[in-house]
Amino acid sequence: MWLNFKNESSKQRSDADLRAAAAKHTMLTWQGGSPSAVLENLPVVDRAEGVYVYDSTGKKYLDWTSEAVCVNLGHTMPETVKAAMRDQMEKASFIYGGMGLVEVRVRLASLLADLAPGDINGFLFPSSGGEANDCAIRLARLYTGKTKIFNQYRSYHGGSLGPLGATGDFRRHFAGDSATGFIKMFNPEPHYFRWGETDEAACDMALACLEEQIVAEGPSTIAAIMIESIPGSAGVLIPAVGYMEGIRSLCDKYGILMICDEVMTGFGRTGELFAFQHFEGVIPDIVTSAKGLTGSWQPLSVVGVRQKLKDFFWAQPPGWGSTFQAHPVAMACGYAAVKHMLDTDILNNVKGVIQPVMIEELDRLVQKYDFVKQEVFSLSYFWIL
Repeated sequence: MWLNFKNESSKQRSDADLRAAAAKHTMLTWQGGSPSAVLENLPVVDRAEGVYVYDSTGKKYLDWTSEAVCVNLGHTMPETVKAAMRDQMEKASFIYGGMGLVEVRVRLASLLADLAPGDINGFLFPSSGGEANDCAIRLARLYTGKTKIFNQYRSYHGGSLGPLGATGDFRRHFAGDSATGFIKMFNPEPHYFRWGETDEAACDMALACLEEQIVAEGPSTIAAIMIESIPGSAGVLIPAVGYMEGIRSLCDKYGILMICDEVMTGFGRTGELFAFQHFEGVIPDIVTSAKGLTGSWQPLSVVGVRQKLKDFFWAQPPGWGSTFQAHPVAMACGYAAVKHMLDTDILNNVKGVIQPVMIEELDRLVQKYDFVKQEVFSLSYFWIL
């Protein structure tokens, strides 16, 4: 109906043509209803620059959400990143990760090892956050020989089967009952009650309840406690002082791995490379990230593991993989994007310049508008009213 391959670039399609063709041939993943009605509310995007997106009429939108909380470095790709990707495409646009060693893969892994705290020293490179979390779940089960994974109710870990099983919020129901072995635990910030009158008391009680649950389930059956360092979709739930430290302590006490899902918070969103670095002494056994790794200019994610896990899986390969793991062009983008973040001192800019402004302006909105809840949860570029 819409495509004309011979003259594809010679004719400007109208927005109505685009929407009609989209209604006939495309599918959306979360929005539902009448295709024409849903698509009518989506802008037809022409271009994006900096923090703005422009539709086909020239209207400018402030990208207030960084798309899916992922365009950490803006929509304008630096020339260094373009050059890195172009150079890799000219050298070798694709080499399967298990059939050749590409230099840029080693460079990115080495850079991340230098930047990551503790002995997080081994890295796998899937394509998406959900894929990274799926990989982390498999690694935890293989390493420990145990199956159960603890996750919080107020959480989201990705849209594929395993991560949806790990997810605690309503989206887990999209997976049905196919993904098994996931045990839900309460967050330290429940909706309908408080664990205690003070943050300290609430933290202590939440951790005590978790320990009771661990004992009841049987530590010998639990592979990992897998949590978002700061739950994002659930509402930027910044844990009370001592909570993440308490999780680490319980994992050590009972021989359980700690997995930190940093798909949303990793690579500068909270002013640190990883959000778990806000919590003293907390080093997860496995960390996952994605969105900010490339600034979302290319699809790439990462699974980082501590030395003991890296050594284990060199001896006993995990049997994990996908066609596009460690894609050379995405790796080039990731390396150049992280270098750009470091060279422009973005982390210190987020903490020292942007965060104070955000706090001041968000508080002003709370005071100005009655319909805004009288509370702000924020940490650098990660916030909610």
